Amino acid sequence: MRIDIKIPDVIDSRTEYKRKFSLCEMYRSFVLLPSAAAKMIGNKRKKLVDKDFVERLQLTVTEVNGCAACSYAHTYMALKQGMSNEEINSYLSGDGAFINQEEAKAIVFAQHYADTRGFPKKDAYDSLVDEYGKLKVRIIISAIQLMHAGNIYGIPYSALISRLKRKPYKDSSLIYELVMHISGLILFPIALIHGLLRDIMGSSNIRLDKSTSID
Repeated sequence: MRIDIKIPDVIDSRTEYKRKFSLCEMYRSFVLLPSAAAKMIGNKRKKLVDKDFVERLQLTVTEVNGCAACSYAHTYMALKQGMSNEEINSYLSGDGAFINQEEAKAIVFAQHYADTRGFPKKDAYDSLVDEYGKLKVRIIISAIQLMHAGNIYGIPYSALISRLKRKPYKDSSLIYELVMHISGLILFPIALIHGLLRDIMGSSNIRLDKSTSID
């Protein structure tokens, strides 16, 4: 069955970065992946957070960060899960028309997480816990972290693909795109080992205010 993917024009025709990241930010996001992935695998068994809710969180993050490649990939997955083009486009354009009351606080937190580049405020985290409880919040944040890491790698990749189509991002360079792309491949396995060691040591996967972590 053919799935018709429709991406909002603001993403499909992107010719500049909505947000750029550094290699340090890329590595830091990769380190969080082992724990985040483990929690998402556990959620598939326990079903604490609905898969459509997870997809909406991830669409929200990629809208804030502006990753064209991730938008295509997650639009495809969302359509396969039964979400309508209208709902998907709403999340990708950030208009909030389809946000339901039960998910609103988590969606706003996902936007906040991306806006703060992975270091949300403590009061925002506390408010999330009050609404959903710690077990669900760990799943919610893990879904957000997976998407955020994917965006950091996917954004320069999107710029590189656009360059190959003779539509280079005006605030980019081939060197930046290649360095981020190649370095990401090199850093990924190192960061995974680092992340696994952090898990073994019991380090938190939640970072707040650029200096605070949660046990």
